[in-house]
Parts: sequence; structure tokens; C-alpha cells
Amino acid sequence: MKSIQDHLKFHSEALALRSQRNEVLASNIANAATPNFKAKDLKFDEMLNAKLGLGELQTSDPRHMRVSIGATEEGIGFRQNVTPSQDGNTVELHVEQMQFSENVMRYQTSLEFLNRKIAGLKSAIKGE
Repeated sequence: MKSIQDHLKFHSEALALRSQRNEVLASNIANAATPNFKAKDLKFDEMLNAKLGLGELQTSDPRHMRVSIGATEEGIGFRQNVTPSQDGNTVELHVEQMQFSENVMRYQTSLEFLNRKIAGLKSAIKGE
């Protein structure tokens, strides 16, 4: 039997990571004019897999192919810029703004999924 925590874990972890990624991207945008600032990004998929305890897939036969889902503990890396700047700053404002907007939409989607799961659980508890 799954606990309520297990039932909500994926979306709650995704929501927390999306919030953390928003902070990293906002920092990039805020430092767009800072000389030698290096743009960072959160490796969302890797960090979510690590939080959920996912990693290398288990096989039942030695002839099966081994597949790794590459979870890392660090989770934050530097973004490679397309157009180098004279002052050594790697922030490309249009890229950061696009990434931030996309992440906000995904945050809202995760929040909506979490709200619907909670509503479904409430309904089940009430016997509706």
C-alpha cells in the first residue's frame, strides 16, 4: 500500500527543483552585465532522478543491456554560451529569459498536477 507521501513525492520533488532552478536562472539574469560571470543551470532530470532514488536500471539476465540514468549529486553546472563576450560573461540574456519562462510554465504545471492529486485524495477520503 502506497502512503500519501509516496503518492505525492514525484510532483513535490519536481516542484522544489523547479523553484531552485528559477533561483539559478534569476541569478544568471541579474548578473548579465557582471564581467566574468559564468551562467549556471540546474540539471533538472539528473537531480530529480537522484531525489527519487533512480539510477542504473537493474537487469535480470547478464545478456540484457545495462542502461544508466546518470544521476549526479551536484546537479548544477555551467551553461556554455553560443556567442562569446569580450568581458568573459557567459550569460546570454535571451537564452536565460527563455529558459526562465519555460521553467515557470513547468513549475505551474507541476503545481497543477500536485493540486489535482491532492484533490483526488481528498475526494477518496470523503468517499465521493
